[in-house]
Amino acid sequence: MKFKIFILLAITLISGCKKDFLTRMPLDQMTDNNFWTTEGNVRTFSWGFYPAYFVGYGSGYTWGSYFTGETLNDDFAPPSPNQFTKNVPASGGGWSFGWVKKANLFLDRVKKVPMSAEAINHWTGVARFFRAMEYSDLVKSFGDVPWYGRVLKETETAELYRTRDSRTLVMDSVLADFKYAADNVRAADGVKGLTVNKYVVLAYMSRNLLFEGSWQKYHNNNLVKATEYFEAAKWAANEVMTKGGYTLSSSYRGVFSSLDLLGNTETIMFRRYETALLTHSLNSYVNKEPQTGVSKDAIDTYLSKDGLPISVSPLYKGDKTINDVMTDRDPRLTETFVNQIRLNGDAISYSTSGYACQKFLNEAIKDQINGNGSLNDTDAPVIRLGEVLVNYAEACAELGTMTQTDLDNSIKKLRQRPGINMPVLQVIGNLPAINGVVYDDPKRDQTVPSLIWEIRRERRVELMMEGFRYADLRRWKKLNYTDTQLNKDINRGAWIVKAAWPKAKDVTIENNAAAGYIVPAWKPESQRAFIDAKVYLSPLPLDQITLYKAQGVELTQNPGW
Repeated sequence: MKFKIFILLAITLISGCKKDFLTRMPLDQMTDNNFWTTEGNVRTFSWGFYPAYFVGYGSGYTWGSYFTGETLNDDFAPPSPNQFTKNVPASGGGWSFGWVKKANLFLDRVKKVPMSAEAINHWTGVARFFRAMEYSDLVKSFGDVPWYGRVLKETETAELYRTRDSRTLVMDSVLADFKYAADNVRAADGVKGLTVNKYVVLAYMSRNLLFEGSWQKYHNNNLVKATEYFEAAKWAANEVMTKGGYTLSSSYRGVFSSLDLLGNTETIMFRRYETALLTHSLNSYVNKEPQTGVSKDAIDTYLSKDGLPISVSPLYKGDKTINDVMTDRDPRLTETFVNQIRLNGDAISYSTSGYACQKFLNEAIKDQINGNGSLNDTDAPVIRLGEVLVNYAEACAELGTMTQTDLDNSIKKLRQRPGINMPVLQVIGNLPAINGVVYDDPKRDQTVPSLIWEIRRERRVELMMEGFRYADLRRWKKLNYTDTQLNKDINRGAWIVKAAWPKAKDVTIENNAAAGYIVPAWKPESQRAFIDAKVYLSPLPLDQITLYKAQGVELTQNPGW
């Protein structure tokens, strides 16, 4: 308990909100000269990065990127869909290098601390890991960005106001940082699951290099770099899978609703919550509050329990009742969503689409003080083995090297988790198969090979509501899926007979029929259109372009903005 309180207080006190400001030590208590004197102080400095990169369920009346942390995708069916950015911001917008500076300062100061060479290498690896994390985020947002590999003085204006380096140069540097960290960060350091170790590094390496491999393939058509990054993602994931000692938890839903994830075999990193110290509100949101509903498109993604898509499975019973929807389906469907339709006027925790989420709900505390409001203290998985397994499978599929052994080491484990027990996905002639029979989903995007389509399906199902979908659609160059006119199923919810819901309020049925699919965004002006590919990258803020210009440097805007 003492350690639990200490780490929470330390993280809270020395950390700031990511992208907004950089917390400084009190000048009357700590100076640059007297702080960097022990390994304990180095460790304390590293904690300042944790809330920025290991957000979990956030704090207070937030829940991080989980559930509705990002709704600009095809998973959600809100009444007013989030829109793509239309205007260049005057300032801000994420163009900030404060966390790069902090990581570089960390790197520089570690070398001066009186500790062993092994300790110096470890903490250098931790610093390079955080620099890689920050640059991965910057590149995902803006593409080309200036690479700063050291702490700069205010007088070094030529270096401070340098032009953007190419995306490839920056990501090659990120890859080098991840590799150094993977080779030098300790396999065990501090409390497992709460402290950066070798396997935390490798898990994030698999995530970020998978993103970049996809970007290079689908946006830049650079198959050489795509292969390099996919190989790196595959290697990192395999290291976690074969050497990390992690295994899937016996309960899929339990990973997201536990009061204590310490010792959980699946969580590689988690954020701990403690009553009166650090709490959130996600448990309450999925318990007693109105929800942004999940789309019919997302519900239809789940396979039937025979391992086949609902478009070809003889087990699929249709969607005219919630029991039909949920019967004989991948059990992760009922682990994630409630087996009842909840509408405004009929239930407090109603959903805009009728489909309500329960993946993050701890039933034991739902009526307790810590189960309501912003006082929730369920721990949050930050990165887990389930994600690493789908990262590995996708990297193999993208490389075109997928074997049955690869599938058995990744997707099979997800499907054979206790309580899930789905048929094993097979590969026959680079095509998906179940029980030795090849199949092809007639509803798949025909520009996506059928095996990759099934791997992407598995990823969407396994990581449903965890905040990955928007980033996945971006890297695959598939933001057109989010267009409510082109993809009508993302603006549809449950099928109902309106007369059966006399208390329901603000529920619109498609074409104003007496029975049909709920249409959450029924106003024409509420529709979301995908028009311009420029939105794959964020615009640079105007004040930075002006500032650079005053220094005689042209900071080029992203294409189309």
